[in-house]
Amino acid sequence: MVRSARSPGWSAPRLGLGAWLWVVIWLLASASVAATWDFSRILETAQQRYGSLGTGKARIEAWSRLLQGEAGQAEREQLNAVNRFFNRQLTFQDDRRIWRQTDYWATPVQALLKGAGDCEDYALAKYFSLRKLGVASDKLRITYVKALTQNQAHMVLTYYPNPTADPLVLDNLIGEIRPASQRKDLLPVYAFNAEGLYLPGANGGKRSSDSKKLSRWQDVLQKMQAEGFAVGDG
Repeated sequence: MVRSARSPGWSAPRLGLGAWLWVVIWLLASASVAATWDFSRILETAQQRYGSLGTGKARIEAWSRLLQGEAGQAEREQLNAVNRFFNRQLTFQDDRRIWRQTDYWATPVQALLKGAGDCEDYALAKYFSLRKLGVASDKLRITYVKALTQNQAHMVLTYYPNPTADPLVLDNLIGEIRPASQRKDLLPVYAFNAEGLYLPGANGGKRSSDSKKLSRWQDVLQKMQAEGFAVGDG
């Protein structure tokens, strides 16, 4: 996977994504992130679970300061700050190199401890951060795309200021947040959020499913809960 997707009227391509197809019905079920995140406890728990934190401790502390500093700011400022933070803090590496697995979804803490992540790790870390800052779940979608230049499947976070808007793309391929209509290098496949699964199309795409299934998404939530984060699956 490479490391950001929709302009009105995009059509879903036939990509032969195999195992990716079962992922698209996973919902970012409105994770309950309103509760306080106690980073002192989170650091203690991380050390118990993962061993010595090393330089990762400073990255996690920087994440805590980011969330404190961006609380109450305008949403566009929050988008810029969160996107910039994770693009700078994480180095792109694929899951085989980081986790010795073909596809592993890391929590933000795990990614920051490693200082590295795959495309989904960037998207998930940005999602959780923006939800913590108060951005509504229905404005955020995890979007699977085909990165045309690399000819590979890819994942980004997209932000819809309103349901029919041309979304903004938070990506780790490029640092600048751009409207999806300006990302001609990306072709959307599916997107999903707490409300359901969406197929590409005009006016925000067609909602096609509300299914919830056990998945790596639930695994990420469980891992974050074990790390001390107040998140839930709805």
